[in-house]
Amino acid sequence: MQKINKHEVIDEIVKKICHMIDSGEIVGGEAYDDSIQGFEAARSRADGVQKYREADDETYRRYIWDMLNSLLSENSDYNASNGETVYISPDDKALIVEQVFGVFRGLGLLDPILMDEEITEIMINGPDNIFVEKQGRVMRLDQRFGGTTEEGAVQLRKIIHRIVDICGREVNESSPIVDARLKDGSRVNIVLQPIAMKGDTVTIRKFSKKPMSIEKLISYGSITNEIAMKLKKLVAAKYNIFISGGTGSGKTTFLNALSNYIPFDERVITIEDSAELQITGIDNLVSLETKQANAEGKGAITIKDLIKSSLRMRPERIVVGEVRGEEALDMLQAMNTGHDGSLSTGHANSAKDMLTRLETMVLQGASGLPLDAVRRQIGSALDMIVHLSRMRDHSRKVVEITEVLGYEKGEIILNPLYVFKEDEKSTLEHVSGKLVRTENPMHNKEKLQLAGISDDF
Repeated sequence: MQKINKHEVIDEIVKKICHMIDSGEIVGGEAYDDSIQGFEAARSRADGVQKYREADDETYRRYIWDMLNSLLSENSDYNASNGETVYISPDDKALIVEQVFGVFRGLGLLDPILMDEEITEIMINGPDNIFVEKQGRVMRLDQRFGGTTEEGAVQLRKIIHRIVDICGREVNESSPIVDARLKDGSRVNIVLQPIAMKGDTVTIRKFSKKPMSIEKLISYGSITNEIAMKLKKLVAAKYNIFISGGTGSGKTTFLNALSNYIPFDERVITIEDSAELQITGIDNLVSLETKQANAEGKGAITIKDLIKSSLRMRPERIVVGEVRGEEALDMLQAMNTGHDGSLSTGHANSAKDMLTRLETMVLQGASGLPLDAVRRQIGSALDMIVHLSRMRDHSRKVVEITEVLGYEKGEIILNPLYVFKEDEKSTLEHVSGKLVRTENPMHNKEKLQLAGISDDF
């Protein structure tokens, strides 16, 4: 007979305890009286189970601990299904209790994955396929939900409902797509079957517990200290800066770091789909977050609504997490009506492509506007575009800093100031290089001069 390993034993015990809890079994407590029979016994047992279900987390863990001890001998030995006797150490016991607790009170299999600081993204493609991004690389995990695909589908659906319950959202067959946020701020996107054909799909962008700083970006090689100091001066002088980049290029991370250059005595309004920005050192800070529609399709609060409302809140700066639709027009109008120093991000493949994307987004909400007027609006609103890219070695770098010079002869004029160039140390597996100053002089120095900053950018 093949010897059973410790992981299989732990999985076996976890499943057994979960079955005991699902069956309403009570061990080691005073939940019901064994002398009571029939209907009264059933009611007493149900009351006992309900007492534990409503108990605080510490009491619930003791309840699981009692279940575990009932399966072990006095010497903490467990009789496995293959007939072996296996010693369960104190560490093993603690692991079992936390795994069972995770199934009923936490997020089950996701709890230890979420605790791993090196994992930045979790991608669940049905119960059998779990992928994570770790240190910039996507890899598949050996774990899966449940012993079989059917069991895993049920377990994954329970965790999904627990996530949306925590967030106060709702997801079902009639509303199979939802965006939510975990307690730690991590972003969650959920798509249920049959829309997700291979099983319920969950994507979690983890929320860093430590605010991102420019110093960290410098240490990661995303930017140099010289460029960081120049960007700090642009933020202080209230240049309107737009951060562009592809998916996963680090736009929100960079925006968060850049936001911490805002002077501490200003009133700042942040607007996001899911609150992720961790701006520190600013007392007069208002953070706004969108709200999805309810089951009747009512009550939605969009970024467009929040930008309009923020203009009545006496902002000195408006920071929009990401512009992706018709709210682009309101953002540009805010920049053009005295709210200098605004920051935002958007998806694009280059700085020039970002302008085209902005045109399209503005026209989504104002299709009657002439393209000429839209381009004038963009040209006068934006001062700088910082473009980020995820390189072939999975590192994230600033690859372009471009000045927006305004609108002329039917086109928005861009003036690239810095572009990323690889050096001789670059290989297929590793990208080496830095931002290099172009020969183009900076034209728009007026805000720097008004802020009393003299610098040859």
